[in-house]
Amino acid sequence: MTIKSPLKAQQNKPTSEGTILLRDYIRAIKPTDKLPQDNLHPVLMGLYGEVGSIMTTAKKYHREKAAYAGFQQAVEEEFGDALWYFTTLCRRLGVSIDTIFSEAVKQDGYSKILAASDLPYGPVSHISSARPLPILEKALLKLGEATAALLGIKKLDKRTRALLHTFSDCYLQALQKADVSFSRIARMNIQKTRGRFLKPKASELPVFDDKFPVEEQLPQHFEIKVTQRKSGQCYLQWNDVFIGEPLTDNISDPDDYRFHDVFHFAHAAILHWSPTFRALIKQKRKSDPKCDEEQDGGRARVIEEGLTAWIFSHAKQRDFFEGQKRLSFDLLKTVQQFVQGYEVEKCPLKLWEKAILRGYDIFRQVRANNGGVVIGDRKARTITYKSSNER
Repeated sequence: MTIKSPLKAQQNKPTSEGTILLRDYIRAIKPTDKLPQDNLHPVLMGLYGEVGSIMTTAKKYHREKAAYAGFQQAVEEEFGDALWYFTTLCRRLGVSIDTIFSEAVKQDGYSKILAASDLPYGPVSHISSARPLPILEKALLKLGEATAALLGIKKLDKRTRALLHTFSDCYLQALQKADVSFSRIARMNIQKTRGRFLKPKASELPVFDDKFPVEEQLPQHFEIKVTQRKSGQCYLQWNDVFIGEPLTDNISDPDDYRFHDVFHFAHAAILHWSPTFRALIKQKRKSDPKCDEEQDGGRARVIEEGLTAWIFSHAKQRDFFEGQKRLSFDLLKTVQQFVQGYEVEKCPLKLWEKAILRGYDIFRQVRANNGGVVIGDRKARTITYKSSNER
């Protein structure tokens, strides 16, 4: 099923996004559903929480107005998450959302879904300070009521089906009042959830520098010797040549941040990205001045260093992620926001999670031994550790 107005075929105007069928959305997100299959409670709580997040986003906009520059993106993301939970709920009840939406739309006579259709008439407009926010708030309150009414359901019956219809209708109305494209939020949610929960295919991952001369590529295999001297300074050697400057923790309460370059090595090996490592080994992509300036330049290095420092402050409070097999979605979304506008934004969150966790595995070993050898393999997208005494 494709949600669209019958007027669409008559107007036949050009679009910017293309049609997405609900059955395609259902199929795309199904593998990302890791919640218990025999328990509605986590799904219902998730749906209620995401609708609450839409309201929270609107509240922030109400308070901050134009100062809340990220409103459009935030509200689109929350609508997408609510769609994910509603789809998951319907699946557990044994009914598909394309059926529920179709029934709800038919009952409503197609009168409220123009802005919610898969294909917007031209560019998606963005919410401005001139938007009549009370209209959106009213629609969101109705959506909240419809969501609350679902909390007590246990199985699919006539009453439950009616509640699902009401939720669908309120969801579409809220989309319209927020001026959000149904197609856009569905596509964004597919990209987000599959990138977070599914192991990416190696053939589909970005490489970034394979079209450049070998001397401008990150090395396919590298071994970096990390040494701490009596002075407390950390030194790096690549191919028996010292690289970079000796580092200390640069903080009054020592925390071993002097070894933080291992995170750049993890980025290089697993993400195939690290402007900091490129600068250390002097293998920037200078044959393309635009790439050299925008992707390998000073600002890109500051972004990577800032991101690394931020994650480190977070990891310090969690035993440097020891024993963790997963990272919080919130942390990974912040990482994604950090790197927007840079080539590495193409890397799925699952790959970022691997790079961060493996980087901290290596960090803990380097930290325990005050040094060692860090080995990166870009082809396998792995990073490993060996003692300085091993051959």
